Order: sequence, then C-alpha cells, then structure tokens
Amino acid sequence: MTRRLGIAVTVALMFVRVALTLAAQPAAPPRPAPVTFTKDVAPILYKNCVRCHRPDEIAPMSLLTYQDARPWAKAIRQRVAERTMPPWFADPAHGEFSNDLRLSQQDIDTIVAWVDRGAVKGDDTDMPAPPAYAPGWTIAEPDAVFTMPLEQPVPADGVVPYLYFTVPTNFAEDKWIQALEIRPGNRKVVHHVIVSVLEPGAARGPVEQGSDKAPVDVVRSQLGGTTPNRPGAIFPEGTARLVKAGSSLVFQMHYTPNGEATKDRTSIGLIFAKQPPAKVLRAGLAINTRFVIPPGDPNHEVRSAATVGEDVHLYTLMPHMHFRGKDFTYTAVYPDGRSEILLRVPKYDFNWQLTYSFKKPLALPKGTRIECVAHFDNSKANLDNPDPTAEVRWGDQTWEEMMIGWYSYTRDAEQPPVVTASAPAR
Repeated sequence: MTRRLGIAVTVALMFVRVALTLAAQPAAPPRPAPVTFTKDVAPILYKNCVRCHRPDEIAPMSLLTYQDARPWAKAIRQRVAERTMPPWFADPAHGEFSNDLRLSQQDIDTIVAWVDRGAVKGDDTDMPAPPAYAPGWTIAEPDAVFTMPLEQPVPADGVVPYLYFTVPTNFAEDKWIQALEIRPGNRKVVHHVIVSVLEPGAARGPVEQGSDKAPVDVVRSQLGGTTPNRPGAIFPEGTARLVKAGSSLVFQMHYTPNGEATKDRTSIGLIFAKQPPAKVLRAGLAINTRFVIPPGDPNHEVRSAATVGEDVHLYTLMPHMHFRGKDFTYTAVYPDGRSEILLRVPKYDFNWQLTYSFKKPLALPKGTRIECVAHFDNSKANLDNPDPTAEVRWGDQTWEEMMIGWYSYTRDAEQPPVVTASAPAR
C-alpha cells in the first residue's frame, strides 16, 4: 500500500510540474483581426482613389464597390506597395503640398494585409456611404458649361497642328472662377487643351473655327488647361480667376492620331465664386525654347528662370516636358542671396503631369528668381523615347520637346477686385 501511495504521489507531482510548465509558457499570440473591404479598405479608396476610379472617369476601372475592386486586388496591392498609386512624384524632402496624394504607411499596410488574407468582403453594414460626385465631373456640378462649336474630325494618322475654337460666354457681368474642369470629348486623341480668355475689344487674327492660327493677337490670358489623366482644378480659398463681361473662351486643341479616324468635341465646366476673391490667381512661367538635345544623351540639362517684379505669394507649381523628360527642380533665389528648393520631381512622368499646391502660399519678395533645372533622357534606355537617334529641339508635337516651369501666384499689392457689368455680348 505504501508503494501504491508513493506511485500516486509521484504521478501527481508530475502533473503539477507539467501544469506549472504550461502556465509559465507565454500565451499564444492573438489571431490578427480580420481585414475586410467594407470596414477597412473602402474608406481608404473613397478618400484617395475613387475621384478617378469610378465609372466614366480617367482611371481604367472603378473601385467603388467590392465587386469592382475584388478582381483587381493583387494589382492594387502591387501598385500601393511600390507607391506608384496614387500618383505623386514630389521629393518629400522639399516643400509641403495640400494635394499630396501619397497613402500613409498604415493605409498601405491595411491594403496589403487585406489582399494577403484573401481579400475578404466583410459585413455590408460596415460599408461607408460612397462619396458624392457630380456625374461626369471631378469638381462639383458646374454653374456653366461651354462646348466647342463643332465636332472636330481627327484623322487616323499624320500630324495635326494646334487648332483653335472660340466660344462666346455672353456674360453680362464679370465672373470669378473658383473651379474649372476641361472634359475632352475623346480622351484617346486629345493630347492637351488650353482654354484662354479673349476679352472684349481684343485684337483678333483669323476667326475661322478650327484654324491652326490663334484667333487672338493680344490680350489673351490662360484660364486653365488639361493634360493626360488630369482631373479638374479647384483654386485655393480666397483666390479666383477672372472672366470679364462679354469675353469669349478660346480652346487650343492638340490632337494625336491613334490609327483610327475619329471625332472630338471638348467642353469646359466653370464654377463661380460666391463672392469676389481677396486676390486674383495669375499664371506665370519660366520657359526655355532654345535648347538642343543631342542624340543618345541620357541626361541633358536645360535651364530656365523668371524674376518676380513685385512682392507676390506663390501658390502652385507644375513642370511640363514631353516623353524625354527625366526630372525637374524649382529653386527660389531670394534678393539676399539665399536659395531654397521649392519642388523636386526626381522621376518625371509625361502621363501624370501633376500640379503641386503649397499647403501655405510662399512669400516671394520683389526680385526673387524662380530657377528651373530639367534633365532629358534621349537615350535608348528611355523606353518612351520616340527616336533616340534624333537631335531634339522645342516643338509642339510630343516627339519634340518642351521645357516650362508653370506657376501660379497672387500680387501682394493688389486690392480686392471690383465686379463690373455690361450688356451681354452678341
């Protein structure tokens, strides 16, 4: 009996030791919370992506619903993980911009986890309400829409020079433009559009619609433009652009044939400011038209500059080059000799010609030079290069090149504008 008791005690002690050992071991880590489209991913897409990724917009597919997004899950994961979507090319070491489209690392991790764990839909009750957009526009519903007066044929091939179309506004009073959007009628062949304002009494050249000569000799100012994959523009609070009573709008159209004869009829939508702005938003540029890029040169440098003739505040920057564009940098050189890099785009992409809007407008005193430095890759390594054996100069067509540092600004000395009225234009 004593022996049996001893065995029982031994067995009991063994169980105690096992229990104590198990208790001393750390608990198994909790299983990660499920990541779902409805609860976790849709809010990210709604905030950052669906302005373009919705039906009839510039993106190739909609991401509004789970059914829309699920077939693209792996592609979405790849593009956000490598930070090529949403598109944003500014070097974060220079400048802070209000329209910075980059996803936070937390948002990227969420999308990656969603895809890696099976791209689960989730509970329908977690789905947020989709953002409200005006059908056909990335801005709100326009107050006025103006359309080219006729449908323009675009041939299947060949070179189409810039064409100009004039549309009267019939405005009986000055209009302040708070937002605008240019909607190509056929994105497949519209390379770019620039809409300018022709004021009453301006000297005119040829008036024939669709002429390859601008129907304006003087007093023409740019209102807005669009390039590939570009949404509408909403101007900074307290600023607007002016269209005077009786003015007309001039559409500069650049078409690129794509192998199929087609037609286009482009429109512009305008949203009016509810009251006159504190400042008029103006356009400026630092441009160089006298460069020559040698054949095969992988890193040809071109410079331009503009000096401000009065105290101003700088609002936006937009570099422009064509297919050989490689990088672009804006630098402010102040009258006291200081210099500051305002924007550096280390990898320029012709297909995403973004405007960079400062979080806080930058004060530039009179005499400040806005210096721009661009590099062009005219080598075989540039897969977008139309012809690496060609010597390249300034030209309108995409196989030629441009070097423009666009910017927008307001004048510090300018007083709040006054609205004027006149009889409607006829």
